Amino acid sequence: MPPRPRTADPYLDLAVIDRRAPRFNQAVVGLLAVVATVTGFWPLLTLLAVQLAVGLTFGRKYCLPCAAYFTWVQPRFGEGPLEDARMPKFANQIGVMVLTAATLCHLAGFSAAGWWLGLMVAVLASLAAITGLCVGCELYRIGARLRGVKQKVIEHLDVGVAFVDGTIVHFTHPLCSDCQTLEKDFVGQGKNLVKVDVSKHPELAKKYGIAVVPTAFEVRSTGEILARLA
Repeated sequence: MPPRPRTADPYLDLAVIDRRAPRFNQAVVGLLAVVATVTGFWPLLTLLAVQLAVGLTFGRKYCLPCAAYFTWVQPRFGEGPLEDARMPKFANQIGVMVLTAATLCHLAGFSAAGWWLGLMVAVLASLAAITGLCVGCELYRIGARLRGVKQKVIEHLDVGVAFVDGTIVHFTHPLCSDCQTLEKDFVGQGKNLVKVDVSKHPELAKKYGIAVVPTAFEVRSTGEILARLA
C-alpha cells in the first residue's frame, strides 16, 4: 500500500502531531543519553537539554530529530496516527528540566547525582520510544485531573439536532485519526450518526466536558444517554 498522505502540516497544525514523531525524538534522546552515560561525556546531556529547549521555544522546525522525522521518515513511510500535541510537549519540558538539573549537578561537582539524572532520562526516553509508554504524558494527564479537567457525568445531550433511538453522537476533530477510524466503524454498523466537530463547536465541548476526542454516546430520541461508547 502507498504511504498514508499527510493530513496535518507538522509546522502549522500545532494542536496535533504524528504519533510516531515524539517516539522518534524519544529514541534519539534516549540513545544519546545512553552514549553520554557509557562514555562519561556529560556535556552531551547539556546539548540535549539545549536542543529540546530550542525546539520548545522556536518550534518544531528547530527540533533536529523532529525536523529529520518530518523531512525524511514521514514522507517515506506516510503519516502515522495523529494525537494531541500537548502531552509530548509537556514530556519534552520535563526532559529539559531533568537534563538541565543533570548539567548543574556536574558543574557543581555532584557527578553521581548528575549521572543518575542522565540515566533516568536515558531509561524513560528509551521506554517511551520502544513501548509507547510516555511517563511525562501520564504526568500531564494526572495534572489535568488535578486542575479539574475531567469527564463530566452526562445524562442528556442537546446539540441542536433531532435524534432517533440509537443515534450515535460523536464528538470529533477533523485532524483526529482515531476519530476517523471510529466513524468508519459506526458507518459500517449502519448507525445513525451525528458528528460534533469540537473545533467548530468548542462551546458544546466545554458544556459536556469533552476534554479528549474521540468521545461518543448512544442516545434515545429524547437525548437521554444510553451508553458511552468511546
